[in-house]
Amino acid sequence: MGYTMVEKILMKNSKSGHVNVGDIVIAKPDMFMIHDIYTPYLLDALKEMETEELDDPEKVTIMFDHCMPTAVPDNDSYHYRAGIELGEKFGISKLHIGEGICHTLMHEYRYAKPGTVVTATDSHTTTYGGAGCFCTGIGTTEMAAALTTGELWFKVPSAIKVILKGKFKKGVYAKDLIETILGDIRSDGAQYKSIEFVGEGVKELSMSARFTVANMGLEAGAKCALFIADEQTADYYDMKLEDISWIQPDDDAEYERTLIYDLGELEPSLSCPQGVDNVHSIKEVVGKKIHEVYLGSCTNGSLEDMKIAAEILKGKKVAPYLKFIVVPATNKVFKESIKAGYIQTFIEAGGVISHPACALCCGMPYGLLADDEAILSTANRNFIGRMGTKKSLIYLGSPAVAAASALNGVISDPRELES
Repeated sequence: MGYTMVEKILMKNSKSGHVNVGDIVIAKPDMFMIHDIYTPYLLDALKEMETEELDDPEKVTIMFDHCMPTAVPDNDSYHYRAGIELGEKFGISKLHIGEGICHTLMHEYRYAKPGTVVTATDSHTTTYGGAGCFCTGIGTTEMAAALTTGELWFKVPSAIKVILKGKFKKGVYAKDLIETILGDIRSDGAQYKSIEFVGEGVKELSMSARFTVANMGLEAGAKCALFIADEQTADYYDMKLEDISWIQPDDDAEYERTLIYDLGELEPSLSCPQGVDNVHSIKEVVGKKIHEVYLGSCTNGSLEDMKIAAEILKGKKVAPYLKFIVVPATNKVFKESIKAGYIQTFIEAGGVISHPACALCCGMPYGLLADDEAILSTANRNFIGRMGTKKSLIYLGSPAVAAASALNGVISDPRELES
């Protein structure tokens, strides 16, 4: 019997000769990430454990993104200072303060490489699976123990195979693919499972698109969401393909279920209030009044996403009284967007540009919603109260849907606007 991708990666890391679904393996993660929200709690846990030094500080990075710039006084005195103390006390030199969103930085800095095991104190750590990296979120107590010992146990998850065929049609993107999947398998359909993307259609997805899909695999409860490693993966990480070509399932690997999607048959989709798996075709929600549009997040804040939206908005104005907020995922994306003219396009269209950070996605300032206001967001969650009051409404869509909707002031089909 062959092995799935998650089995192969965990076997390689734990030096196990063989694994079965449900087995417990002792892994030695290749990289750890902590972001600013959890720094004080991690500091407390390490103190309680009486940890004096970490197993390997070079494998650790601290990202300041959720509370940067500091939104309320406690963010500075509590989270920011705790992160600085962590770095100084334990010799962690990889501190990234205000450079952008942790998950995007993790692959920008090549901290989460194909075939490695990475853990972080955030659920959307599944993002790095776009490059065939086993990556999953853990709690602060687990993180404290893993940083101290250099080890972490995992139960080998079962897996769902997703076969991709065909090519996207005009106006359809990676966000539409993952939302379609979420609508099909629901928010608990991959609980503690590996979602593994294979097939000829994979090559039609850029690395940014793969990160988008893997990011939201978490919304189905996935332990990880893995893409096969191919030429694009090797080019992105400046690696030799032969060194990572093993990151693909064996032909006779055993999967819990198999799903097949023809990219050419997909259409723009939205996750509607109040759940990520409440997915509807654009045809069902077109014309819904919105008060705000948010372009950004670790899901859709890449340069590619900025380009998609800018091409729709070029030379046009957003609807009167609509708040259009743009937050590039990282400083690198911000600078490249300026160079490409995308930021100028957004400003001339009437947008508001904010510093790279998690921002509105995690309920920080930059456009929080009031009662009965609705937003079209490119983020990954639309839970009640996520971006404002409990009576606000969140629709999740692609950058193309976001741009088209910003122009019209109502949820709109980008296929009617894209050139």
